[in-house]
This record gives sequence, C-alpha cells and structure tokens, in this order.
Amino acid sequence: MNYFQLFNIEESFDVDISQLSSSYQTLQKSVHPDKFAHTSEQEQRIAVQKSAQINDAYQTLKNPLLRAEYILTERGVDMPSEQNTFGDTSFLMHQMELREMLEDIEHASDVDQALLEAQRVFSSEYLELSQQMRAQIIENSDASNSGACDNLRKLKFYQKLNIELDRLEDSLFDD
Repeated sequence: MNYFQLFNIEESFDVDISQLSSSYQTLQKSVHPDKFAHTSEQEQRIAVQKSAQINDAYQTLKNPLLRAEYILTERGVDMPSEQNTFGDTSFLMHQMELREMLEDIEHASDVDQALLEAQRVFSSEYLELSQQMRAQIIENSDASNSGACDNLRKLKFYQKLNIELDRLEDSLFDD
C-alpha cells in the first residue's frame, strides 16, 4: 500500500498537511471500529488493522523526516542503520563539537545565553540540512537520493541533539 495513494495526495516531499489531515479523518471514519460493532469478529479485526495502517501512514507522512525516509525506501534506496558510521569525517568532527557545545552549557557563566546560542546553531544547521535534503529528494537521481539519505541521518542526529538540549534546559531550570 502506497501511503500517498492511500490519502489520494501527490507523491511529493512537500505535503499539504491540511489536505493530509482531512483525508486521514475521512479514512479513519470509514473504518472506525464503532461502525463494525455489529459485524463478525473477523470484520472487526480487519477494521482495527486498517485503522492502524491508516494511522501509521498518517504519522509517517506528516513528519518530514519519516516522510523522507519513506520516500527514499519506496525508491529502493538502501537505508543504512543508524549504528553504521559515516564516511563523512568532517560531520563526525562537527558532531563532537556540537556535543561539546551542549556539555559546556551547564558550566557557562551565562547559561541562558549559552542555551540560546546552542538553539540558534542547532536550528540553523537543521534548517540548512532540511533544505538540502528536500532539494535532493525532489531531484530524484541516484546521487541525490544517496545524498538525501546521508542528510537524513544527519538530521536525525540533530533531532536527538535537540531532545538532549530540551532535557538539559528542563534540568537546569527545574529548581
């Protein structure tokens, strides 16, 4: 089942979220388990399975990183596991610098300023990588799909880094 076809939307990285949501609600209403309350157990089970599939498809398409991964997988791009190391040594070095920035926040003379600076850096670099990945997915060549795959892995790193930054901020100001 192709998720884009399921929601009757164009297969594209750029998704109209309101159209996706509208299609999702319509589909969920059509298979809602309450509509099958007086049917056989098998029909009820099928309705629950369809509802779960629709929900999974919706969650995938509404999230840009999951959507990118889905598109690349549908194109047959071999998605390496996140445990595999990058060949991009400059990014590995940059990862270490970003982690150091995160660790230094606690000991900064102005914690608020250090947090804001980390948020600014993480956001701007995330946005730049997102734009590159989007352009690569739109281009849809072997080379661009491979580049999009690498950028997707980098974006997942930034996503985790932002979660760590949020946790750090909560712990610093939770007193």
